[in-house]
Amino acid sequence: MGGILEPQETDMTYYRYRFSFGYGLTPVIKNLMIIMGAVFLFQFVLETFGAAAYRHYFLYYFALIPSLVLSNYFIWQLGTYIFLHQDLFHIFFNLFSLWMFGGELENYWGSKKFLFYFLYCGIGAGIVTVLLSSYPLIIGASGAIWGILLAFGWLFPNRPILLIFFPTPIPAKYMVIIFGFLELYFSRMGTGGVIAYLTHLGGVIFGFFYLVYPMIRQKIRREYYKRKWSQRGPKGGDYFH
Repeated sequence: MGGILEPQETDMTYYRYRFSFGYGLTPVIKNLMIIMGAVFLFQFVLETFGAAAYRHYFLYYFALIPSLVLSNYFIWQLGTYIFLHQDLFHIFFNLFSLWMFGGELENYWGSKKFLFYFLYCGIGAGIVTVLLSSYPLIIGASGAIWGILLAFGWLFPNRPILLIFFPTPIPAKYMVIIFGFLELYFSRMGTGGVIAYLTHLGGVIFGFFYLVYPMIRQKIRREYYKRKWSQRGPKGGDYFH
């Protein structure tokens, strides 16, 4: 479908770009794809040969059901629902987006930080869904994927991305918007209805807070030390107003 033009430093003062279709299978990306693929296969087999058990037990305990989280304290559902998907289109586009944009984030942040961010956005999207929605059930990694799309566009806004159906590369910040709408479309096919919007919004909100938090913390610390040093006398002694 497309590829990322990765920068390579030359002996000049500019960068040239080489074509790359995605960023390869980094460790966390590979493991997440294997886990979600295996879970989807298990869902398919269980739904095919034991539909009643699938609906009344598997989804009951592992999908995100806001009423159960609030009333029965099924807190684990905030994490387990991320790894479940409704159909082939749903899981394909989520995994494709994860691979396309997540690999470079994992390489940039490191595996531990990337995994934390993925789960953080997914669980955050679930929290928003539970608190603000009355939808009976939701599954899928879409909230986490939206967090990844946001982070890629935030950290690499001008990274050229080449699409096979588009003649020239476009900046990542615009490509992320396009992928966001496509991901939204396919996710709605799987989860259905307006609830997908709220879940995606939750992933974006938590992802945005994660990305701006270091800047906020740095500003607070700067203001703190600025006030602290402003209260010292000309010779370094403390004085009081």
